[in-house]
Amino acid sequence: MAKMGKQWVLLCSAAVAAVYATGYFSTEAQAVKLESQQAQISIQAKTNQSSVSLANNNQTNQTNQTNQIKQLYKNGTFTGSGMNRRGSIEVAVTLKNDKIMDVQISNWGMHYSESDVVGLPDEVLQKQNAQVNNVSGATYSTQAFEDAVQAALSQAQNA
Repeated sequence: MAKMGKQWVLLCSAAVAAVYATGYFSTEAQAVKLESQQAQISIQAKTNQSSVSLANNNQTNQTNQTNQIKQLYKNGTFTGSGMNRRGSIEVAVTLKNDKIMDVQISNWGMHYSESDVVGLPDEVLQKQNAQVNNVSGATYSTQAFEDAVQAALSQAQNA
């Protein structure tokens, strides 16, 4: 029986080794095949990314060319007015190549002194938009000034 036990161990060991080797080679072949497929997918993805990148660059260039041709605002001086329960204000906004070049308070009809908001035109020039910081004690005047500048910019917009 000892001889038969050794043969059994040898036979079982050989069977286990054969199953292991078959599984290893089968798995190895599948791994190589999978790596090959992943490499192809990676190459395709890089090619697609390059195509998308080129398409995006072309679209950006076309957009930039369109933006250079069509300005947001017309060149010239445009007026706007703003009012509230404390009075009204008119401004003249001068634009050139989509840049605010000058802002003048052309008519002051507010209850408070114009000196309260004298710095607001410079703030518009600096920020290049109608939104200015609120002047303490001249909240209504500040809002009316902001509304007047926005009205002038709205008039200047290209359709």
